[in-house]
Amino acid sequence: MLVGRAMQPVASHSRMLPTSQREIPSSNIDLHSVHCARNLQKCDHCGEMVARKLMEEHYDEYHAPVNCSLCKETLQREMLDLHKSKQCTQRMVACEYCEYELPAVDLHEHQDVCGNRTELCQTCKKYVRLREWIGHEMQCQVNSNVSAASSSARTIPEREVRPPPPVRPARPVQGAQNKRLLFTIAVTGIAVMIGSILFQREESF
Repeated sequence: MLVGRAMQPVASHSRMLPTSQREIPSSNIDLHSVHCARNLQKCDHCGEMVARKLMEEHYDEYHAPVNCSLCKETLQREMLDLHKSKQCTQRMVACEYCEYELPAVDLHEHQDVCGNRTELCQTCKKYVRLREWIGHEMQCQVNSNVSAASSSARTIPEREVRPPPPVRPARPVQGAQNKRLLFTIAVTGIAVMIGSILFQREESF
């Protein structure tokens, strides 16, 4: 039995060709290398392998010097988009204070003047320079919150507490006196009547 012979690792039969960056079977590597050397060329600017017949087109499309339409500066074509959006001195940019658009080369001088203009702060009623507006607005808001908190925490002074007036004793009710007087008169009258009756009886005997 041929056990174990089939388990031996199989050697790789392909290689990566450095020129074309393609994996080529080992049996064709020599032929393919000759083909690449004849038909491909490494770009001196970007290092890419480009077909020899397309090298001029590749250079014109990606690396040929071009002039910026705004500032007329000469640069590589592949850098043109970055130059126009971030570097060109004639690109249009907006002032951070008034949002007026002007060439980037004039922005610094414009903002020096524009940032010194003042506007009225509606919170503290003070005139503030535009260049200081953001910091002032934050500080003004903090001060406003602190003032509001202190006002709400401030207690209203208590009124002077006066002692209650002395309570006068209640006067006797006039009706009660009259009842007592009538009761006394009635008792006295009854006693007089009983006494006179008894006195009359004694005289009759």
